[in-house]
Amino acid sequence: MRIGELARRAGTTTRTLRYYETRGLLTARRGGNGYRSYDEDDLRLLRQIRLLQDFGFELEETRPFVECLRAGHPSGDSCPASLDVYRRKLAELDACIDRLREVRDQVGAQLARAEVAVTAEQPSPARCELAAE
Repeated sequence: MRIGELARRAGTTTRTLRYYETRGLLTARRGGNGYRSYDEDDLRLLRQIRLLQDFGFELEETRPFVECLRAGHPSGDSCPASLDVYRRKLAELDACIDRLREVRDQVGAQLARAEVAVTAEQPSPARCELAAE
């Protein structure tokens, strides 16, 4: 298939595919006419890259998965290097979650202090003299 069809099927742009080529993640074969040519394996590589990027992986972090697929493995995450990337990403996510919990606790504490201060500053509601009688 040509670059336009591959881009359409992968849900990306031809510009992105050319960029992946410059980064060595995608390799085009050239026909006699000079046009780039791709196959289903290339589509599989692109789907792997897109999935990982949807999960928040940087483009370079997808390289071990691509190399694993190119080596003939049935999935991009069946190689030790891919598993290492998963482990690093999980550690990164855990650290981010911990930091977000800290920030949430700080914001919650600040809100509680602010609510107490606002309540203390507000005068008690005026009493209706007619209702008291």
